[in-house]
Amino acid sequence: MVIDARSGEVLHSRNADTRLHPASLTKMMTLYVVFEAVRRGELSLDQRIKISKRAAAEPPSKLGLKAGSRIQLRYLIRAAAVKSANDAATALGEAVSGSEAAFARRMNRTAKAIGMGRTTFKNAHGLTETGHMSTARDMTTLGRRLFYDYNDYYHLFSRSSIDAGLKVVPNTNRRLLANYRGADGIKTGYTRAAGFNLVASAERGNKRIIATVFGGRSTATRNAKVAELLDLGFRRAPGKAPVRKPKPPQYIAEVAPNIGSDGKPKAGKTIRLLTAVKRSLRPKARTVVTTPTDDAPQSDVIIAMNEIVKQAIAEASTVQAVVPTPEPQVSGSASGLSLVENTERKTVKPKARPAKLLQASVKPVAPQPAVQKVVRRVAGTGKKHWGINVGRYGSRYAAERVLLKTALTEMNTLDGSLRKVSKTSRGYDALFTGMTRETAELACRRLAARNHACTQVGPS
Repeated sequence: MVIDARSGEVLHSRNADTRLHPASLTKMMTLYVVFEAVRRGELSLDQRIKISKRAAAEPPSKLGLKAGSRIQLRYLIRAAAVKSANDAATALGEAVSGSEAAFARRMNRTAKAIGMGRTTFKNAHGLTETGHMSTARDMTTLGRRLFYDYNDYYHLFSRSSIDAGLKVVPNTNRRLLANYRGADGIKTGYTRAAGFNLVASAERGNKRIIATVFGGRSTATRNAKVAELLDLGFRRAPGKAPVRKPKPPQYIAEVAPNIGSDGKPKAGKTIRLLTAVKRSLRPKARTVVTTPTDDAPQSDVIIAMNEIVKQAIAEASTVQAVVPTPEPQVSGSASGLSLVENTERKTVKPKARPAKLLQASVKPVAPQPAVQKVVRRVAGTGKKHWGINVGRYGSRYAAERVLLKTALTEMNTLDGSLRKVSKTSRGYDALFTGMTRETAELACRRLAARNHACTQVGPS
């Protein structure tokens, strides 16, 4: 995968969405989340982190941290970025989220927020684990994010060596940094399952190119391929391109489960957000207080008033109207009281439906016979109906791995072809299809010159 880092434009890609083992490229996301935590104030660079037994027991590459010891956060960041130390990466994850499992969940949440749609993290260091997968496209996206979102830390990836607290450690990417003009990062990765991986960035003039390679056979061949991809990027990138910085991550709010004392999730409460009104409660009548007169004592006036109001409410409840009848208004004087009558609203009845009502007739539409199209393939050497077979293997994984290595080895002639694994009774055939006859012949000649097995496959 090759992109113009300024605009994010893809300049070249092949199998960029194939999910593979990222190895220590994982630490780019580990560092991204740690940088985010420091920016939010969750941690400080000078904070001393206690090393757990789990972190200290991680296999090499490692810094050599001892369980129970304390070290500043800044040195853990340096060790993970430059030395690719697994013990430092685990310690960073535990410092941010309390445990590596919780940190992996935060890594996945961050990956979704920045558009890494085909990546799943299981740990902070990148050692092989079931389900821990990523793609060249996602890792290229992450490399660009590191440059723009946390440019203050980006210089770490270009250091040939750095002080990591316990000792000065060399950069695992120092050969490319020393031999390719303009290279300034970013991260290497290797496991037996993943091969030699690298996300590289280089700047020349006003151009910045990011290239990613998965599955290299060795450090030398991987660096050579990355250099070839970076050269391709600088050739294809325009002299002037708009700088489109990525937008801030769009996080989706997560709801923590309601866990009971037994450790199991409790049943959630049902909340009724919207419901129809089934009963309208009428407010109580307001007590009317008036000044007593000589003819009517105070108690008699109040009793008479209440009786009148109750009678008016009972009568109003029998009236059906579109708009509720307003409460009766009472007026009184020293000599007596009178009730102001409410004006009743008459209901409007709809007109009766006509006795003779003609309905439109709908004639059934006869089903149309299905038209069958016959597709014929035009044979010819100029059509892309040819391919090559680069070997038969005992498993699908082995065939896919050979296809990937071959595609990286012979990019010029295999550009635009499709990788395919065909299962037969004798094993799994590794095929490149969608080629012209001339291209297939050229690819086989070039692969044979490198001692690669290759058989030309014609249209069937």
